[in-house]
Amino acid sequence: MNDHRRKGRRGSGPAEPYTRITRPMVRGRDGLLHETSWDVALDAAARGFAATRDRYGPDAFGMFSCARSTNEMNYVAQKFTRVVMGTNNVDSCNRTCHAPSVAGLSAVFGSGGGTSSYQEVEDTDLIVMWGSNARFAHPIFFQHVLKGIRNGARMFAVDPRRTSTAQWADRWLGLNVGTDIPLAHAMAREIIHAGLVNRSFVARATTGYEEFAAEVEPWTLDTAEQVTGVPAQAVRELAHAYATAERAQLCWTLGITEHHNATDNVRALINLSLLTGHVGRHGSGLQPLRGQNNVQGGGDMGAIPDRLPGFQDILDPGVRARFEASWDTVIQPRHGLNLTRMLDAIERGTLKAVYCIGENPAQSEADCEHTVERLRALDHFVVQDIFLTRTAELADVVLPAAAAWCESDGTATNSERRVQRVRRAVPPPGEARDDIAILCDLAARLGHPWTYAGAEEVWNELRALSPDHHGMTYDRLAEHQGLQWPCPSTEEVGPTYLHGRLWSDDPRLRGRPAPFGPVKHDPPVDLVDGTYPIRLTTGRRLDSYNTGVQSGGFASPLRRGENIELSPEDAAAHGLAAGEVVRISSRRGSVTAPVWIDPGLRPGLAFMTMHFPDEVDTNQLTIEATDPIAGTAEYKATAIRIDRIAAPAGAR
Repeated sequence: MNDHRRKGRRGSGPAEPYTRITRPMVRGRDGLLHETSWDVALDAAARGFAATRDRYGPDAFGMFSCARSTNEMNYVAQKFTRVVMGTNNVDSCNRTCHAPSVAGLSAVFGSGGGTSSYQEVEDTDLIVMWGSNARFAHPIFFQHVLKGIRNGARMFAVDPRRTSTAQWADRWLGLNVGTDIPLAHAMAREIIHAGLVNRSFVARATTGYEEFAAEVEPWTLDTAEQVTGVPAQAVRELAHAYATAERAQLCWTLGITEHHNATDNVRALINLSLLTGHVGRHGSGLQPLRGQNNVQGGGDMGAIPDRLPGFQDILDPGVRARFEASWDTVIQPRHGLNLTRMLDAIERGTLKAVYCIGENPAQSEADCEHTVERLRALDHFVVQDIFLTRTAELADVVLPAAAAWCESDGTATNSERRVQRVRRAVPPPGEARDDIAILCDLAARLGHPWTYAGAEEVWNELRALSPDHHGMTYDRLAEHQGLQWPCPSTEEVGPTYLHGRLWSDDPRLRGRPAPFGPVKHDPPVDLVDGTYPIRLTTGRRLDSYNTGVQSGGFASPLRRGENIELSPEDAAAHGLAAGEVVRISSRRGSVTAPVWIDPGLRPGLAFMTMHFPDEVDTNQLTIEATDPIAGTAEYKATAIRIDRIAAPAGAR
């Protein structure tokens, strides 16, 4: 079966692999969840939120919004947080994956979206896949990559593992985990010393070049080889290929962003694009590939603690004034807490109530047992979801929602900033209800009687407040099969690529220059040593999805459940055979899993996923060390040891 049919274009299994929640539930005096009526559940949810707000103040509340739901739901969720509860404590799974991309791109260019369209990957001359197994994690996008290769593009893969994606590359650079900045710096130094800098672009469109050049100067090719493990000649080849290509696409995913210094990683890649002028032109750009269908849209709609819808700065008085006039409220002139800091605030006792829509932090967060302890400490916890996840099992109130992709109307925004219509195909089961309707019922109980006629009315309110979306009516989205932002008027279709202004000869049109960002190498926090000698990195597989709630409950010829993938050398050193169950331990916990031997792994490196937490809860092992800017945890660099248990009968 083709890759894109297993994950993406035609789904990854039945619509309902797990039992759906079809009736509201409230926790009784016996400590158990019991089915009840909507009125009872909504009253209980609202009563708890009101009590928290009135007793402890608005900042004792936090919202976890959903990156798989529609733009319209995310807009209403962040509005509920800011208007009804009076706080900016709202976030989504963007924090788990691409918050560093948003932070890095925003700091340089002023907006947090990828700069290119998918079509440009087909039209480019060079594709650099950095920390991204796109063939497994983004198979739809990878079809565009393959078309680009067939059209003559070269591809380099930069990844600690020789992944399925790397097998399509002209050259694989297998770097040590956590050494992306040294590799990028060595490339930059080589480009500078070889005289390959795009001097005219640097002069007209950037600032901070001299400081950046000084920062990368110590990173010779030989030094980089010692630190990264990548041969100096391979680093030189990639540097020259990237600098001399007429058009080049630099794509990345969680291999860059799930580190304690992830925003610096992103800035290091952006520096390469500024050095060579590979941004702001067709075929040249920066592509952070999003893992869930609406991660980009959740941030665009303001479901993040520092931006209002349309990615507008919440600290800007003029921006706040427009929203305050529309919403008839006062918006706090400060950043709220992101998801990571909300969890810390729960532990400190300052965050008392959480409303979680469609997210599963009890299984997706690093050191997940610690997260479970925090969620249990809440005074009031409401979960709105389609399945009874591990997170929902901890809630005081559970509200059954409609599935965003087949039971709701609205829009979603993909990695190329393309807003597309989502249409209801089937009714939700039982008493499950649309997310927006649930939010409005709760808002009414808390003194804000919102009466949206449907998703389109929500969208039109957003369009009136967000210049980037103003020209995107539902009719135009249908007519054009989606539009890319920014689309400020109904006479425009939105640019395929961003930041073309940087190439203008007119300084007034160029606007703010793009600053280089000198960053320093900072090795992984969880040190490999004699007790924990193996580096575990995590990621995704083709046939499974996130915490497995939507993809773990069905039979598949590809589904082998969770295992630990080891190099042939490490398996031999431990005397392990394929299929043998071992104990994997980190400084935080232990799990057991069978061995899978992968010749694409180098000695000292192991791989696992979080797709099967009911079988093997990998995030019991991972470390909570987080990026100080973005709040994303270092899922990619855990120190572990492997202990033999017993070989199963028939093990090979």
